[in-house]
Amino acid sequence: MGKENRLLEVRLMPMTPADYDEVHALWLTIRGFGIRAIDDSREDIERFIRRNPSTSVVARAEGRIVGSILCGSDGRQGALYHVCVAEEYRRKGIGTRMVGFCMHQLKYMGINKVSLIAFASNDGGNAFWNQIGWTRKRDVNYYEFVLNENNITRFIGEEKS
Repeated sequence: MGKENRLLEVRLMPMTPADYDEVHALWLTIRGFGIRAIDDSREDIERFIRRNPSTSVVARAEGRIVGSILCGSDGRQGALYHVCVAEEYRRKGIGTRMVGFCMHQLKYMGINKVSLIAFASNDGGNAFWNQIGWTRKRDVNYYEFVLNENNITRFIGEEKS
């Protein structure tokens, strides 16, 4: 039986600091993915995971990480960051399962609301969130204030030649 005909086994598990290299490598394959110089460093991701030890998730298939979500809570609201699935594994339910994993963990912690940010130009991501029942907020404005100008965002696949 060919590879395309067999059932794909995907295991979800909490993300650990040991997953960083493989998750970061996955991020680098996602066109349009924004990676921040400081926030997405090994040290800051490890700190995030220590603060939220059971909420972030990786999806493993065929011996490697094929999807991941950074998920955390401030005790009042949950947030999803860097939701991604390797392109060749998309449309197989992996993203939906990972989101469910995170939401289950947050609900167990007593969190009642989850938010995320999807870039307006991310057509595939926005279609995914709409398809699985998330609501785009039109009654709020998103603001940010940069405390560290060295924390620049680099978008994968959009570097200038």
